[in-house]
Amino acid sequence: MDELRVVPTADGTSTLYSERFNATYHSVNGALTESMHVFIKSGFEAVLHDKKALEVLEVGMGTCLNAALTAWDAPKFGVKVHYTGIELLPPTLEVLNSTGYQTVLEPECAELWVKIVAAPAGHPVPVSPWFTALKLYVDFISWIPNQRYDLIYFDAFAPDDQPEMWNLESFRKLFDALGPNGALVTYSAKGMVKRNLRCAGFSVERLQGPPAKRHMVRAWKTPDH
Repeated sequence: MDELRVVPTADGTSTLYSERFNATYHSVNGALTESMHVFIKSGFEAVLHDKKALEVLEVGMGTCLNAALTAWDAPKFGVKVHYTGIELLPPTLEVLNSTGYQTVLEPECAELWVKIVAAPAGHPVPVSPWFTALKLYVDFISWIPNQRYDLIYFDAFAPDDQPEMWNLESFRKLFDALGPNGALVTYSAKGMVKRNLRCAGFSVERLQGPPAKRHMVRAWKTPDH
């Protein structure tokens, strides 16, 4: 059993702290700020181009904040998103509601967050005309992808807290699950993360990180792969 508690972050939004992993789900320097910078601006908006539909995979769905922000952003660009979120230890509805996201997010985004949180796992649920969520409560290590994705949000706990998620085998699995010109984004820019991504076949970019973090990573599956 993973004991979770709510902790405040620097931008006024909260996150969850996991006793099991001794780690927070989002940055204490700003949960919303980190999600917007790493996953929305550097991930979702970076891969759109002229696409009208996007398959997105999140590894470490956690609080559902990244999913809600993606659902909120999708209609602005006229893109329909099919979103698959993997989570081994999903927080309870009571714990998720205690984050206060339903009141601190923009009203439309908060409404989407509430719908995503309430969606049952195991089958696709239309959350809006632009966004369908498939929540999978499975172990990523044993999970076998059965489709191709355009974008992967890799939001596992940090490499020091959950090293098995960041190894070469995990990144090879994700590389194979991406379609041509697909991308993976993550908040960690540790040397071993970049090395394992490159060994798995990715072309790796080091980007400016969110507040209090120098760098983050975006990794591409280029056409020659």
